[in-house]
Amino acid sequence: MQIETLEQHIAELDDQSFAKLREWFMEFDRSRWDKQLETDSNGGKLDFLIDTALAEEQEGKTADL
Repeated sequence: MQIETLEQHIAELDDQSFAKLREWFMEFDRSRWDKQLETDSNGGKLDFLIDTALAEEQEGKTADL
């Protein structure tokens, strides 16, 4: 299906159907984001964040919460 066709169908939805689609899409988007984050984390792409946090902690640049 082309994007333009999807846009047309979405524009034709009634308010209740549009709300249901919006909720579904938000959950779908969150799920894709979570999967990508997990893949990146397992692949080591986020290790730099851990390294930065540990270095800042060792340098005394952090505060207790």
